[in-house]
Amino acid sequence: MSIKRALVSVSDKKGIVDFCRELSALGVEIISTGGTKSLLAQEGVPVIGISEVTGFPEILDGRVKTLHPAVHSGLLAVRDSEEHQQQMKELGLDYIDLVVVNLYPFQETIAKPDVTYEDAIENIDIGGPTMLRSAAKNHAFVSVVVDSADYGTVLAEIRENGDTTLETRKRLAAKVFRHTGAYDALISDYLSNVTGDPLPERLTVTYEKIQDLRYGENPHQKAAFYRKPLAPSGTITTAEQLHGKELSYNNINDANAALQIVKEFDEPAVVAVKHMNPCGVGTGESILEAYKKAYSADPTSIFGGIVAANRIIDSDTAALLSEIFLEIVLAPGFTDEALEILTKKKNIRLLKMGEFGSAKERNSQFVVTSIDGGMIVQESDVHSLDEADLKVVTDRAPSEEELKQLLFGWKVVKHVKSNAIVLAADNMTVGVGAGQMNRVGSAKIAIEQAGDKAKGSVLASDAFFPMGDTLELAAKAGITAVIQPGGSIKDEESIKVANEYGIAMVFTGVRHFRH
Repeated sequence: MSIKRALVSVSDKKGIVDFCRELSALGVEIISTGGTKSLLAQEGVPVIGISEVTGFPEILDGRVKTLHPAVHSGLLAVRDSEEHQQQMKELGLDYIDLVVVNLYPFQETIAKPDVTYEDAIENIDIGGPTMLRSAAKNHAFVSVVVDSADYGTVLAEIRENGDTTLETRKRLAAKVFRHTGAYDALISDYLSNVTGDPLPERLTVTYEKIQDLRYGENPHQKAAFYRKPLAPSGTITTAEQLHGKELSYNNINDANAALQIVKEFDEPAVVAVKHMNPCGVGTGESILEAYKKAYSADPTSIFGGIVAANRIIDSDTAALLSEIFLEIVLAPGFTDEALEILTKKKNIRLLKMGEFGSAKERNSQFVVTSIDGGMIVQESDVHSLDEADLKVVTDRAPSEEELKQLLFGWKVVKHVKSNAIVLAADNMTVGVGAGQMNRVGSAKIAIEQAGDKAKGSVLASDAFFPMGDTLELAAKAGITAVIQPGGSIKDEESIKVANEYGIAMVFTGVRHFRH
């Protein structure tokens, strides 16, 4: 076997002229279409038009050109089948040994902010995927290239052997089916969103690998980092790493958790995260003030944690950040002076996010969770509480300051693992209780962490109180106001306890479980 004829039709023409010139020098006849043919001819590469092979013109603005038996028989014929050989001979058809195709730029098209539906549809490739799939199916005899990164390997093997190895053809075929599968998944996702069907009867998702990771949550687990096509700016997947060693699996999870919390705030805010739970959150007039509050919320747990800010890090803030060991600092950006300070620390990772907007500007996305044998999918919890939705259920309504702190605590508690309790005062968290099997347990942890700061603070709970015991605990700690969803059959018990101690309590009617 040897490669004698190649069919080349590419939208991304990077490297294609040099590749085809080398193929031609090796004695390979090149068939091509449309713009690719024009480019090769212009560059002096011998090329045959597809119409010379099919005996049929390219029609319908190029929509139909390669969808022809003269093309697909040349790709699909089984070379060691006497029957196939005889049919090819009788019909005067020739084999095609190599296919080099990449597809219409559908992803790049729908990424344009002003793209029309008609333009998106026009950029759905039909002939390209068909040729790729035909060649990939018949990889026992046909080489197929969809990625310009493989040009060098294919040329090297043709020079040495006149053909590619079966191992290479299998690898290239697998890449083709991954590529066409991802291409179709992107089209399906686009059309599902256009038609308002985000949770269809069949869900196909596609992601692009950013990098292999050293390991997963633990050293014995393999892991890789993937990005969704058209991932928006202001996400971990699109961040620019300015300094520090490679991100780990746990780093990425924690950084994403910190980012989601800090996006809740329009005012300057800083979030410190440890093991995907906030250990300190603060807001202020400046990012420096916000960081001081986030740090003082829990000076112990922030050590070795992730810090996210929603404003550019300046030199004063950087000086304080540099005083402790942190895994990652992420922010819209860093001043030159701040970078000079922070890059002196060898191991700290610095992520420049760019502008990621406020919570109100974020679009709802979907959360995919793997389970044994499948996955579950849900909308992201991007619910934003309107103050008008609050229902005062106690004799005493919260004061203006208490209400401000309750709303602050509510933004944080939705990102704490359930059962979740957050204590807040002076625009900062003073206690966080997370992930306990009962709500009283989480409240005890939050109150213990707050210590003296619990007195005069407010309490936010991600879900209702099943009975009045958490209110009893809060009252003894000096907590003055509570925000919770309500909806328990024992709401009246909690309201009665709150009234006995003069605690103001409001219901939101919205639960924020996070498992």
